[in-house]
Amino acid sequence: MNRIGALTLVLSVSAAGWLFAQDNPFSGDAKQSYNGIKTTILRAADKMPEENYSFRTVADVRTYGEIIGHIADVQLALCGMVKGEQKQGDAGNKKTKAELISALKASFDYCDPIYNSMTDAAGAVKIKMFGRELTKLGVLNFNIAHDNEMYGTAVAYLRIKGIVPPSSERRQP
Repeated sequence: MNRIGALTLVLSVSAAGWLFAQDNPFSGDAKQSYNGIKTTILRAADKMPEENYSFRTVADVRTYGEIIGHIADVQLALCGMVKGEQKQGDAGNKKTKAELISALKASFDYCDPIYNSMTDAAGAVKIKMFGRELTKLGVLNFNIAHDNEMYGTAVAYLRIKGIVPPSSERRQP
């Protein structure tokens, strides 16, 4: 491919992405938020040492590993609802850091094409979530909110162990 052909291809792809974002502002915002928390959660899962995956702050709360597994399982269920499938993860049964990170990545791999292909029109379709009716975009936004909530909990565990959370790394002197 010559330089002009390559430049034309790059400009065409860029324009298509820009046009999609213009025509789909709500689903575009959801995708952007999802990708942000996805990166942060994956980094947080990686930062915690293996020996601290069994750490819990007090006796009646989840361990750090259980938090990671919970995120993975809930994501599968929520993205499955949007896709019209009943998905149930098994990350809650996993114990090692490697197993849990693998399950977490698999849940993101499952959700990625759902967020990537979502349009505002498709996102306006109503579906059932936990006995109530929401739009598909509402369910995906619930997933983002849940991911952020669970990340906030994980941050406390990281801080107790003296680990700077991914979202705070840039602020360090």
